[in-house]
Amino acid sequence: MPGSMNDNNHREMLAQFSVSESWTGDLSSGVLRLGKWSAMLHGLSAEECGLLNLIRCYNTKDRSHVLELFEQAATHCSSFCFSTTIIMPNGLRQPLFCMGESNGLEEKYSGSMAGVFVFPRFKLEGARQIANRQ
Repeated sequence: MPGSMNDNNHREMLAQFSVSESWTGDLSSGVLRLGKWSAMLHGLSAEECGLLNLIRCYNTKDRSHVLELFEQAATHCSSFCFSTTIIMPNGLRQPLFCMGESNGLEEKYSGSMAGVFVFPRFKLEGARQIANRQ
């Protein structure tokens, strides 16, 4: 859209090009809480899960890197981001960007994480688009 970057309508542009949803994590329990859309795209039947259940649908080449990022964030207050592809059982592929941060790690066995998943709406070559929520 010509001139759209000048209008300070970044939220509208983000919604035009992607679906985004926030997530949280409780480091004392290891539970991640996702939104409905994120849970569905990750192939989960519930909105609460553990990290290993979350990443099982990620591209296998990215899983160890994502685990390392979450482990680091669980031991040191930090910010992180990653991108990967969710591979659905039916073969559909959905790109994913994740940004997050951890805090409150001053006391042992406490702390939390918060972040956002961004699911771009663009079509991957040779795959059908699945992030098409209005």
